[in-house]
Amino acid sequence: MGWRLAFAGAPDFAATILQRLLESEHEVGLVYTQPERPKGRGRKVSPSPVQVLAESADIDVRTPTGLTAEEEALAGFDYLVVAAYGLLLPDSILDAPRHDCLNVHASLLPRWRGAAPVERAIMAGDAETGVSIMRIEAELDAGPVYRQRSLPLADSATGAGVTDDLASLGADTLLEVLAELPHLGPTPQDDARATYAHKLISADSVIDWSNDAAFIDRQIRALGGRATAYTTAPDGVRVRILEAFPAHPAGDSPPGTLRRDSDGWQVICKRGALGLVTVQLNRGRGTPMPIQSAANGYGQILFDGTILGDANHA
Repeated sequence: MGWRLAFAGAPDFAATILQRLLESEHEVGLVYTQPERPKGRGRKVSPSPVQVLAESADIDVRTPTGLTAEEEALAGFDYLVVAAYGLLLPDSILDAPRHDCLNVHASLLPRWRGAAPVERAIMAGDAETGVSIMRIEAELDAGPVYRQRSLPLADSATGAGVTDDLASLGADTLLEVLAELPHLGPTPQDDARATYAHKLISADSVIDWSNDAAFIDRQIRALGGRATAYTTAPDGVRVRILEAFPAHPAGDSPPGTLRRDSDGWQVICKRGALGLVTVQLNRGRGTPMPIQSAANGYGQILFDGTILGDANHA
């Protein structure tokens, strides 16, 4: 049986799920997304991926800064499906559709409720993550769960790659749940086991070399595709680290020391070292480049013995 659905979401994660709904037996008649905002280095105002997709499918798109006053519009739909929308739903909206509001959340609830579940799972070194299809209630991500599917987190997992995988897995799981509603009953979450994936802030991108190399490696991988982990060289030059790996330290140096040996370039950490692969400096064209190319081009900044991570410039 096909349902008449409204949808709310914004980024690529949500667009993947919306695309699968459009290809299904269900009818998507209304889409909510975030207003157009400046993006990229040029700060060009651009619509969200969900808006682009919905408009290409000739679906009515609305971009309010809040959903208050949208109750009447939603009353004609069976369910409102939400995926990475970025706005809390007021109580009046939760009661507006004929049945419920459903959320596709990128974690195995009750672990990592909140805004950045993928990044927090990788940073914490979790062995797995997953998706949860839940009924939305007033408390953030605390509603009962209809179904979950897990995804192993490899040692090489990145935030961007995991998000893409979870979008596809979430779409599959959502369609399974929609096929069994309204007869499928959700299971309440165990609030005592809840953890929170707090929103990413600028401080999350700053590398602290007094941490272990394994932690810094997870930080870099988690932020890949959404933000970028960085350190600073002398004179405040920002060095974004795009690819790296935990390594055995080349000698005994203070944390933050850039060293070169026969295996390449690395930064000494509190425990272990971080081997550098690809970096990006806020100098020249600011293009990503192999660490050796960066050292060749900016030898006065990146040399054996450079101290990275000056707190005055973080």
